[in-house]
Amino acid sequence: MNARTEPAEAAAEPPDATARPALIRELLLVAGLFLVYKLGRQLATGHTGNAFHNAHRVWDLERALHLPHENSVQSALLHGDTLVHLANAHYATVHFPATLAFLVWLYLRRPAHYVWARRVLAVVTTAALVLPFTFPLAPPRMLTSTGLVDTARRYGPSVYGPPSSDHLSNQFAAMPSLHFGWALMVAIGLIVATRSRWRWLWLLHPLITLLVIVGTANHYWLDAIVATAMLGLALTVIRPPHRTAGTAGRGAGRLAPREPVLVGAPR
Repeated sequence: MNARTEPAEAAAEPPDATARPALIRELLLVAGLFLVYKLGRQLATGHTGNAFHNAHRVWDLERALHLPHENSVQSALLHGDTLVHLANAHYATVHFPATLAFLVWLYLRRPAHYVWARRVLAVVTTAALVLPFTFPLAPPRMLTSTGLVDTARRYGPSVYGPPSSDHLSNQFAAMPSLHFGWALMVAIGLIVATRSRWRWLWLLHPLITLLVIVGTANHYWLDAIVATAMLGLALTVIRPPHRTAGTAGRGAGRLAPREPVLVGAPR
């Protein structure tokens, strides 16, 4: 009997090989996300009195909860001009580029994780824009009674002008801290989407961001805690794609060769 070999079945596409979303649509969606972030914060202006009242309430609540003083972090930064300059530069320049680079990398290398991360960021950002309307909050750098200084204005670089003439941002929208929320999502997204043994080091990004936002007196500890809670809720509802061999490292996306079967051979 003449026997010939052929694949037992057609090679299936790896589960991780999700179709990459259309580039133009994604550019518009991501640009819209950043635009909503900027415009939404500007709309929630005009609540100066409430913002300072809430700031004192948050400060007193942190002391009641025995959270560390923000002053201790700032004191460490003020030991030298170089460190405080680096912290101010980090606050001014890392937030948007790091998040954008994260989304671009996922789009190119992990399309399924990109869609998941983009949805989570969109939900967290949209939810975060509601709080300034209901709970305007002045940052700690504006509270003279705390002993904190506005490191950006004193040492530079600064991204904010005087609150009365700053029409590009809402400085009374300290809670939640999207600086921290986005940084934490970048770390979580990269940990989930990769398999490297070193991937947990991405947690240094939100940790450094936390020290920066607190040390420069732009945010309270509670701003980061609220951002973490909001991100946690979003991650509970929007689940990441299943990990597959496609994320396991070099050569992981290749299918294992199948043994040929003999067509017509007795079973």
